[in-house]
Amino acid sequence: MKFFETSKYFQLNKPTYINLKWISIIGQLLTINLVAFIFKFNLNFILCNFVILIGIFLNFYLIYFHKENYLTNKFSFFFLNMDIFQLSLLIYLTGGITNPFVVFIIIPCIFSSTNLDIKANLLLVFITISSIVFLTFFYQNLPGNLSTHFHVSDFYYYSVPFALSIALIFLNYFGLKFGSEAKIRKEALNKMEEMIAKEHELLSLGGQAAAAAHSFGTPLSTIKIISQDLLEQFKNDKDLKKDIELLVSQVNRCDDILKKLTLNPIVEDDFIDGDITVQDYLTEIIKSFEEISEKFFVLDFKKNLNPLRFFKSIEIVYGLRNFIGNANKYAKQNIFITIESDENFTNITIEDDGYGFPKDILNKVGEPYLKSMTEKDKSKKGLGLGIFIGKTLLEKNNAKIIFKNSKKVSGAEISITWKNSDLLNL
Repeated sequence: MKFFETSKYFQLNKPTYINLKWISIIGQLLTINLVAFIFKFNLNFILCNFVILIGIFLNFYLIYFHKENYLTNKFSFFFLNMDIFQLSLLIYLTGGITNPFVVFIIIPCIFSSTNLDIKANLLLVFITISSIVFLTFFYQNLPGNLSTHFHVSDFYYYSVPFALSIALIFLNYFGLKFGSEAKIRKEALNKMEEMIAKEHELLSLGGQAAAAAHSFGTPLSTIKIISQDLLEQFKNDKDLKKDIELLVSQVNRCDDILKKLTLNPIVEDDFIDGDITVQDYLTEIIKSFEEISEKFFVLDFKKNLNPLRFFKSIEIVYGLRNFIGNANKYAKQNIFITIESDENFTNITIEDDGYGFPKDILNKVGEPYLKSMTEKDKSKKGLGLGIFIGKTLLEKNNAKIIFKNSKKVSGAEISITWKNSDLLNL
């Protein structure tokens, strides 16, 4: 296994990194020159500026020689390591651990925690802590007269590198945690966007096919009428009759194919109605599952149901389909779907008679790539991504979603609620 991952999720944005380095370099130059020319403190001015020149050289290298817009994990590790080396050398020349600017040495490593893989980050943590320890025992005097009067207890002196190391580990842990979660969500969102893009492409092709079917309807009807007349006229001619019967059968077959195409409910055309009810949504989705599943779907329409009609959204179709598919996957035998709707709200409840959501992930349901740690659920794969996609798509369309375990049946329960005004504005 390679030490440096090449994943697209472990990269630094080069322009952002270069801009941050310029800010750091300008700050270093201003500080060194302010101390030398304004405060007139004694320090190794030439060597300090030479160290800063290393950072300037690296920036120019990135601008003029590194053509890619992103730095790979390997290159990022190298340049952040050089930043630690450059800062350590500069602080070594200006007081070591007694220099108040020593806190900046932990910044490159913290920056890496959200952008690099964990192994590269841990190595940078080790290098940074090693630099802090070195600067605790080896350094040149703090510039100015302060160094001759600056005496503190050893307890205080050694607490500074200790505090810096603790802060570094603490901030890196949070950086790694939030960074990994962000990468997981980004990967899941990318998959969802790919899926939706493919569906829209199919819908576009379906729309063109339906429009073509609508246009071909009239000439095909004409061919059908003429072929039937010819069949009647030449019914006594055995040779011609066989050919005409074949022609009629092929015309009928074409007619059936075109009828199927014109039944596409998504296409925006005068002969297709684009507004449907929630009942239509669920009936369509359930039929698609009943064709491939042996499980029993119970669709319950509550009394006084508001027959609200709104524009059909492919995102709502996919969101509901993912939740119903998940219920179908984990149910023992039955899936219960209930619709309630009044003047203000529309609610869909999806329940199954499976084992329900594992307790250790119940408060995290909706996050991608989620997996229970309990023994009976460890082997189950697929927990997380389907629910994440469904939740994201429906929330994008103003739905409020609650996940819990059902009190009526043994399995999971998902409650999806819309304001009717939000549905009408889709």
